[in-house]
Amino acid sequence: MKKKLIILAGPTGVGKTELSIKLAKRIGGEIISADSMQVYRHMDIGSAKIKKEEMQGIPHYLIDCLSPFEEFSVRVFKDLAKEAMEAVYAKGKIPVLVGGTGFYIQALLYDIDFTENDDNTEIRTELEQTAKEKGASFLHEMLREIDPEAAEEIHENNVKRVIRAIEYYRLTKEKISEHNRLQRQKESPYQAAFFVLTDERERLYKNIDKRVDSMLSAGLVEEVKKLKDMGCHKNMVSMQGLGYKEILAYLDGEYDLEQAVYLIKRDTRHFAKRQLTWFRRERNVIWVDKGQFGYDMGKILEFMEGKINMEE
Repeated sequence: MKKKLIILAGPTGVGKTELSIKLAKRIGGEIISADSMQVYRHMDIGSAKIKKEEMQGIPHYLIDCLSPFEEFSVRVFKDLAKEAMEAVYAKGKIPVLVGGTGFYIQALLYDIDFTENDDNTEIRTELEQTAKEKGASFLHEMLREIDPEAAEEIHENNVKRVIRAIEYYRLTKEKISEHNRLQRQKESPYQAAFFVLTDERERLYKNIDKRVDSMLSAGLVEEVKKLKDMGCHKNMVSMQGLGYKEILAYLDGEYDLEQAVYLIKRDTRHFAKRQLTWFRRERNVIWVDKGQFGYDMGKILEFMEGKINMEE
């Protein structure tokens, strides 16, 4: 008998947090975050981290687990998420996986081995040096030559993943895109209901812009300044997050605050678009378009509960 797993995914700024609390209350669930930034302590405003009072008594996992100086990867996520799921199952509750990092969700749902090689090979050192000397675009072109599909999937700014993909090819003579494609064909070990919350694009983009303004009013610049004072810098995984890298660049004098805010809004909208593209490629997804329910939370929850019961 497969264990039950509920997934609530969707683009940034669509309203997953509020809906996830209500859903968890209705189905006897506990929430596991599938967010690549909320896992870090001291990074609350820029990650739109849920506050204690907003949790309404629902336990949340994978929030405030790591120091900003630690690296968070798909392998670390899988290990922590599986541990959290066992804790939830032990209470007789249902894990509700919530977030927008499709890569992480997919890895957990299908128990995929994304070949996160942790050994620092000579190849990796050489590629890291190439990135420093010739830049992210040059490295991304190297990947495009050997594995165009992986180059389409991995953003050039994600230097770490670009390096891993080239390194994997050189070590195995197999394209990482081919390896991942075979891994994705696995059957899930869970009895899962996979929801993707979405909204009309213009509304979503307006919400993103409003959310960035709210973060600035709430003290995003001060939050990043504190992190910088702690010793955080732009080469750290934690500082690659949207909002953090732009404000850090502003504090480092690379551009003014107006430009930083413009870049955060623009890049967050682009990110939301890429998230939706990722979820459209996923198998067995149940789309929940807020507009089709007249933005009525009660109707959305009824629909979701009905789908979860059908999965039983």
